[in-house]
Amino acid sequence: MKTLTALLLSACLAVSLTGCAGGPAKPRSADYALFDYNGAIRWSEFEQAYAFVDPAIRAEHPMTDLERERFKQVQITGYEVKLHDDSTPGVIEQTVEIRLIGKLTQAERVIVDHQRWRWDATAKRWWLISGLPDVSGN
Repeated sequence: MKTLTALLLSACLAVSLTGCAGGPAKPRSADYALFDYNGAIRWSEFEQAYAFVDPAIRAEHPMTDLERERFKQVQITGYEVKLHDDSTPGVIEQTVEIRLIGKLTQAERVIVDHQRWRWDATAKRWWLISGLPDVSGN
């Protein structure tokens, strides 16, 4: 019985490892980066989400105190990817519907966020190059 159990465990391990052997069509971290960014936005962790923005974009357009205050005034209630395009190597474009509530007004509104991501082969990660969503209501 122990031999059969050991054999089954070995077979399961072998099958799970062969799933990792194939080369991915896109860098594996894309799904993780998009998932983690989604979570940061969904839980209104905008400073954490800001860390996904390309460092060159952050240097050119740093987040202002006013923008930080605007993020503090909203609570995200929904995040739904409406369009996902990864047909161009090293680039992902997404259109996301974000539902949010103004903390002062308690009014819900919907914004559309057009995201553009790029693969950085040196850093081995995806960067958001379109910036954080505009929650100002303008």
